[in-house]
Formats: sequence, structure tokens, C-alpha cells
Amino acid sequence: MQDIENIHKSADFVQKTMSFYQENKSGKLQIKGLIGSSKSFTIANLFNNINNSLLIIYDDSEEASYALNELENLFDKETVLYFPASHRRPYEIEETNNANVVLRTEVLNKLSNSKKPRIIVSNSNSITEKVVTKATLSHKTQRLKVGENISVDFLNEVLFEFEFQRVDFVTEPGEFSVRGGIIDIFSFADEQPFRISFFGDEVESIRKFDLETQLSVEKVNKMTIVPNIENKIVFEKRQSILNFLPNSTLILSTNLLLTANQLEQNFTKAEEKFSEFTGEIQHAQPAELFYSKEELKQDLENLFLIELSNQTFLTPHYTYESHQAPQPAFHKKFDLLIDDLQEKSDNHFTNYIFCSGEKQIQRFQEIFEDIGREVKFTPILGTIHTGFVDNDLKIACYTDHQIFERFHKFNLRNRFTKSESITLKELTGLQIGDFVTHIDHGVGKFGGLKRIDVNGTMQEAIKLVYRDNDILYVSIHSLHKIAKYASQDGKEPKINKLGSPAWKNLKNKTKKKVKEVAFDLIKLYAKRKMEKGFQFSPDGYMQNELEASFMYEDTPDQLKATEDVKADMESEQVMDRLICGDVGFGKTEVAVRAAFKAATDGKQVAILVPTTILAFQHYRTFKERLAEFPIRIEYLNRFKTAKQKSEILKDLEAGKIEILIGTHQIVSKNVKFKDLGLLIVDEEHKFGVSIKDKLKT
Repeated sequence: MQDIENIHKSADFVQKTMSFYQENKSGKLQIKGLIGSSKSFTIANLFNNINNSLLIIYDDSEEASYALNELENLFDKETVLYFPASHRRPYEIEETNNANVVLRTEVLNKLSNSKKPRIIVSNSNSITEKVVTKATLSHKTQRLKVGENISVDFLNEVLFEFEFQRVDFVTEPGEFSVRGGIIDIFSFADEQPFRISFFGDEVESIRKFDLETQLSVEKVNKMTIVPNIENKIVFEKRQSILNFLPNSTLILSTNLLLTANQLEQNFTKAEEKFSEFTGEIQHAQPAELFYSKEELKQDLENLFLIELSNQTFLTPHYTYESHQAPQPAFHKKFDLLIDDLQEKSDNHFTNYIFCSGEKQIQRFQEIFEDIGREVKFTPILGTIHTGFVDNDLKIACYTDHQIFERFHKFNLRNRFTKSESITLKELTGLQIGDFVTHIDHGVGKFGGLKRIDVNGTMQEAIKLVYRDNDILYVSIHSLHKIAKYASQDGKEPKINKLGSPAWKNLKNKTKKKVKEVAFDLIKLYAKRKMEKGFQFSPDGYMQNELEASFMYEDTPDQLKATEDVKADMESEQVMDRLICGDVGFGKTEVAVRAAFKAATDGKQVAILVPTTILAFQHYRTFKERLAEFPIRIEYLNRFKTAKQKSEILKDLEAGKIEILIGTHQIVSKNVKFKDLGLLIVDEEHKFGVSIKDKLKT
């Protein structure tokens, strides 16, 4: 990727553009003839040579997203920022898209607090919505750093003033939770939430943490807390993102004429919506909230503008031209591809094929070998969206997805994708009529993958069918919002109606129920935490001898499980530990060591198993492993005679049996232990709650 960028730097129009910028900090230029992804290489070269920020306005969010990925391949993600639209319709009270609000706020926050030059990727709809002024943003920002003294109560008040919601567990921007001297906060200015630990009124540490696991991932020295600055219809004075930018910022547009018309259209819609409001509620005028075509024209008069387009919105001082052509269509006919590459080589072109992975590079080489023709090309590990041929620079840049006619998906950093979201693999496994759940619209039926026309471009979308045969098309870029419906009893669900409040009400009711369950669990575990268990002695020579006699070398996981179980037993806390592993991975050996540790400390061990055969298998395993030690092991199952059972129960109550293995019979009232210290349940999911509760009591 860097090689192509360096070649691109020598282009005549790039050199002339940079010279003009250095001499004139404001001006209008037009660069004609740029095709596809060559625009990203042009932008990269300009950024590397002007030492100032760039704002690039693309036609739509899709074009902006592809360009964002290309620029992220050339620069780090701290340098390239995405400024999307909040997706709030004019004068609608609906909530904004939180993920997009975080991205917008992140851009404003970094521009306001850092002088580092950045590339800001945007689109026509994104700049329609005006943003807060720097003064307002500063007023609405609370900064924290390690070692600072700040009252927890004061911080609490600030968060309420910022309209943050206090919750049990932070999962969304605009939420916070307080647990003693620890406060979790999800600011709109960052992609991850923060965990702040206080020592009195001093900020002892600040850590970012993972939403899924709630575990800390990174220590930081400072943080900023910013509220949702997009969610108010009535807010303080607002301005265009163009006015927020540092001086000498370079503005680029792929089609400024289209952007201006889009602004005009959006502004007209806002005026129409505003005229519908009546009554006492006062709303800000459209001009205070939305950016107009006239304002754009006025603001650009004093800025440096480059239009990467064949048509212009403002008259340029100079027009430079690049002589490029699009990547030819080969329709998977590799003879045509080879002929084209050969022709390019003969005409002194350098051929580049951009590949998404090493496997693709290998695939091309194998195809060319199978055809039996030598081809000169340089594979590049990396992706661009659209290939191009530059006749001035003598380079041909082709993409694997265009050659193989595959759909090229862009990737946006999505902070709220949950692990329950459907995957492409699951999507292809869905049958027509299967039930799926959309996070915003509820349960519907899968209607298959459809190709639909979106502004003249054919795109794949997922068809969902709701009640009364209402149809919803979901972009494959929104897979994270869909999950395959799953029910415990296999009952068919009730299909929701689009636009009905029933799904929203059900979500709220479920959240409430989950909180109740969580509260009961916390109460139960708090009670267990308060109870004092038997504290087993540290390992003695016999324990070490037993573990040394194991015929296999411990796996790292087996060793860790053994150490953790023994640490639990040696503490005063009551142990409740789950050991997971496939058959043959050594779970029984961990159980043998724990049972032996309990037995050598004078405690009895009960091992509960689901089947008679398993009881006998465990009996043999334990007998073999503990044959050299003075430990008595017995088992109870239906093959034991009444006399044998009677003797075992008598000896058990007298304390003459250290380890008893059995099926649910060992839960019977006539089974009495002298001093039970450890319970091991094998395949505990096969037992009902009542059996386990009897043993616990």
C-alpha cells in the first residue's frame, strides 16, 4: 500500500496541488479524471505533505465507509476519524444512533483537545447537522486524571447534570454505575467505558474496560466525560463542522455539487417539519440546527477547497487532470485477465493485484500455473474498493473481489455489536420461514437474501416478513442487529407488527426481570461469601506423592484447575467451582486430587454421578489412583445387595469410609455422613435442582 502511495506522489497533479497549497492557504482547485480508490492515495499524499488536517466530504455514507477503510490501511486509526450522521430525522424526538453519536463526539473532542493533524472522513448527510461550538463543548466536558482530588458526590452530580443514567452495569454510552469507591462511566467521547477507582477523594486509577466481560483492558492517565451533544432539539448555539476545524484545514469533496443539493434538500425538509409545530413548545429554527447550501458556499470562500470531480460547485483557480481508467470487467475469465496483464506489461505498466489475504495470492498463482502462462504482477496484501489504471504513472491496480465478482464489505468500528448477533455463516444456514429477531423491530420471519436497487446500485439485503405481511429490508452491514430466534421449549413465537410498541414494552419488561434475577443471585452469593467454610491444610508429603505418581504430564489447564481448586479448599470461603473440559482431558484426575486432599484432612467426600456404570468406573479409577494410600473408597448402586448397602451406610456414619461414590441414592435420608467436607458432582446438568439442594443442606 505504501509503495502505491509513493508512486502516486510523483503524479503531476499531486505535485502542482501541493505547490499551490504551500503558496496560498486559501483557494479553489479541481482535479479531474480520478477513478475509484486512486482518490484515497491522492488524499494520503496531500495529508503527508501539508502538515494540516483534512476534511473529506463523500457523496454518501457507503462511499465514505469504503474510503475510511482504505485510509485506515495507510494510517493508524488515531489519525483517521469518521464523522457520520446521527441518523436523527429533523425535529423527531426519537433517540439518536448511539454508535454514530460517539463517533461524532469523538471527532469534536479530539479536534478540540489536540493539535495533531487528522483526516476526517464525512459525507453529505453528516455535515447537514450542525455541531456545538468549542465553548459549549468545553463547558459540557468534565476532565479527570490520576492523582486529582475530586469528590465522588460532585462527580455524581455532574453526571446527573449531563443526563447520564445510573444503572447496575454499564452497557451503553450515557450510563454510569457506582459501587463504593469505584465508578464506571461510558462517555460519548470514547469507544470504551472507563472504570475510576477512588482512594477517598483522590482518583487512584483510571482503566478502560470491556463491555462484554466487564474486565479492565487498559490503564490510562486521564479521561474526558462528554454527554450526548446530539440528542437535544433545543440546545445552545450551533455551528457547522467546517467552523469547528483548525485554521488552514484542507477541504476535499468527491462531488461538492451533489453535496450542496443534498444540503438544500435536507434543509427544505427541516423547514417543512418545523412549520408543522404549534402550541407552547418552542423549538430552534432550522437555520440554528441545520446547515444550508448558502452557508456552505459562504464558508468555503475563505477555506482551501479541492474538488476531486469532473464538475464543480465553485469556480476553481486551476484545474489539473489525471488520465485514469477504471479496472476492466473480466467476468471471472482468467484468459482475458492474463491477456490484459500481459498487454500492460508490454506497454511498460506495473501490474498490482490487491488481495484480501495470503490465500487469495496463492489462489491467483495456482490459477495462472494451471493455465500454463507466465504473468508479471505484484500481489499486495491489503484491500481497496475499486481498481484503476493510471496511464500517466504507468500502473494498473486491480482488486481480487472485482476479478472474482465478490461483494466487498466495508468494516466500521462498531462499539455495540453483541456476541448474540447473527454471523454470515448462520445467515447462509437460515431457511425461508425461520424466525429471526431484529433488535429494533422484534420477531419476524426470514424471507431470504434479496438484491435491491439502492440509488441505482444493486445491493444485497436481508428480507424480513412481519405481521400483516409487512416487509423490512436489512442491509448486510446491519447484521449485528439480527439474531436467530431461539426458544427453550421450541414453541413458535408471536410475530411482531412493524411500528407497534409491543416489542419495546417487552424489552423493557425483560430488562426489569433480568435485574430481579441478578439481584437474587447477588444476594445468594453474598450470603455464601459471609459463611465460613472448613479451611483445609496446605499440601503435605502424601499430596505431593499422589500428584507425582500421575502417569501423564499435566496440561497447563489441568495444572491451573488443580491449583485453583486447592487454593479454594485452603481458604475460609465456601468453594463452588466448575471444571469444564472434553472427554479425556483429565477432569477426573483433578477430582481425585481434591478428594484425597479432603480425606487426608479428616473430611469425607461424596461423589455424585448420573449413572450406575459411571459410578463403578469412577470407583475403579479412584481405587487404582489411591491404591498406595490408606484411604477407604466405596460405591453405592442398585447392584449392591441389601446387606452390603447396610454395612456401607453403617461404616459411613461411623467415619470409616473416606470417599463414597454413588448415584442419586446417596441423597437418601438413610445415608448419613459423619463429617462431609467435599461434594463432587459429575455431569451436574443431568441432576435436578432438588437433588443438589438436598446435598447442600
